[in-house]
Amino acid sequence: MTGRALITGATGKTGRRLLALLDQRSTPAKAASRQPTAGGVHFDWSDRTTWDAALDETSSIYLVAPMGTSDAVPLMIEFIETAVSRGVVRFVLLSASSLDAGGPAMGQVHQWLLASDAEWVVLRPSWFMENFSEGPHCATIREERAIYSATGHGRVPFISALDIARAAVTALTAVIAPHADYVLTGPELLSYDDVATRISGVIGETITHYSLTFDELVARHIRNGLTEPHAQTLAFMDLIIADGAEDRITTGLAQLVAEPPVTFDQFVTQNASLWVQP
Repeated sequence: MTGRALITGATGKTGRRLLALLDQRSTPAKAASRQPTAGGVHFDWSDRTTWDAALDETSSIYLVAPMGTSDAVPLMIEFIETAVSRGVVRFVLLSASSLDAGGPAMGQVHQWLLASDAEWVVLRPSWFMENFSEGPHCATIREERAIYSATGHGRVPFISALDIARAAVTALTAVIAPHADYVLTGPELLSYDDVATRISGVIGETITHYSLTFDELVARHIRNGLTEPHAQTLAFMDLIIADGAEDRITTGLAQLVAEPPVTFDQFVTQNASLWVQP
């Protein structure tokens, strides 16, 4: 393909790692952001006046849903339709392991791509390891020596954002588009109790996982500034884990990435300094 890859969500967990990997390969790419840095392009999902400049000389797009937008699905589909009309060939959608084609949220965008004539790949990762190093769990681990969830004893095949980015590189640059979706998991199933134990062992201090009820977790999220609907959505996602929905390891990552996956122990060792109390 000619042209560049447009990376939406360029400042996010996978986007910035994807950009670094593409740069290492000397693959032309541009970072799409509301506050672009040098070499990036101004892009705002909700501001259609920014779309044309972002799509200039673009042949492929890494699609990450906009945050805090109630109408993300129709907005993304409209953008994809605009991109197709501008000659964009391939789309790589970041979805989630729990979302099948035709399901809610990114499942609807997935369905649109499936029915289209565009080249497409859908990446459906499980929960990110980086939720403990860059997400809200990081602060509670560092400041309270605690992890709060409603996941119970449910297990998750946590995956590194780097491995998701590696998969995205393949999806964007493969000569022939796979026209497939891949459920991406890490190499090991861990409960949140296991996560607390692994981190404790590396930093030399006890981290405790507090298993909350749905209502307790919703109340905690609201105290931390989330709206009630958002708090309930996040808490419900924990209940899905508790029910065993994430309790599996797939071959999806190995189908796209030759390198061995990042292990959770490697992740903890690499990020131990983030959990050291000041």
